[in-house]
Amino acid sequence: MFVLRASLYSTAMPRRIALTGGWETGHIMVKSDIYSFREADYPLLVSIPHNGFAIPEEVSATMTEVGKSSRDTDWFLDRLYDFDVTNDAGMIASHYSRYVVDLNRDANAPSNQSLYPGQNTTGLFPKITFDQSPIYLAGKEPDADERSRRIERFWHPYHDQLNSELKRMRAKFGIAVLFEAHSIESELPFLFEGVLPDLNFGTNTGKSCSESMADAIKSTLPDAGYSHVFNGRFVGGFITRHYANPTDRIHSIQLELSQATYMDQSTKNWLPNKAAAVQPVLRSVILAIRGWIDKQKK
Repeated sequence: MFVLRASLYSTAMPRRIALTGGWETGHIMVKSDIYSFREADYPLLVSIPHNGFAIPEEVSATMTEVGKSSRDTDWFLDRLYDFDVTNDAGMIASHYSRYVVDLNRDANAPSNQSLYPGQNTTGLFPKITFDQSPIYLAGKEPDADERSRRIERFWHPYHDQLNSELKRMRAKFGIAVLFEAHSIESELPFLFEGVLPDLNFGTNTGKSCSESMADAIKSTLPDAGYSHVFNGRFVGGFITRHYANPTDRIHSIQLELSQATYMDQSTKNWLPNKAAAVQPVLRSVILAIRGWIDKQKK
């Protein structure tokens, strides 16, 4: 049984609990104040590390108003991926903002090590937003002790659960696939030029999953009506790269979805008509992965 690490912060449960609707049907559920988790009944795990926007009061007191807004959250993804072909998949979704600590960065890497060398990015403890606004008040950035506390409190529990579930899936099913769900604004000059394609798949340039799995996904996309790219600006973050081990039948892929496909990017509101249009495309992607998995199991 998973045991939650002792609290280092006097925080209440975040006001938004992930995994609603179909995600809570007929599965073993864990709801901590750090994340929501559903055990997989099929060898597919959906991870949403930037799903949350909660910020502990002690941290919020050190932030600018922009920082407190958690504007770079991957908004609504637990809702967007809540459809029939994920009903038996596992899911883990964060509750806390990436501004507290970025779960998709390596907590053990040197602080100056970039996820994307030679390109702009943000680190384990972001100091600026994607539009280069300061997250912290002057002189209030977390010191070494505070960074260590946040790693222990927020980063480790998410990764402990993620790692444990992938191992359990591999042992039970003989194969495990990790689907890393992300989203981002379509125009962010700090990170990329121009307008981002609608669907940005990352396989760590072919190293995180079987080529045949990527091909299965590609076969669903030509007529989808949305632009797409594989291993473009986003080739997969730390989670996609770190947990992948295709030779041991643990495969991972990241999808960085343009937020223009399902929400109002200025107001951060869900747009039902747009979301309803892109969900069948996402469903087809998941179906392609499932079809590939089923062939491997035979």
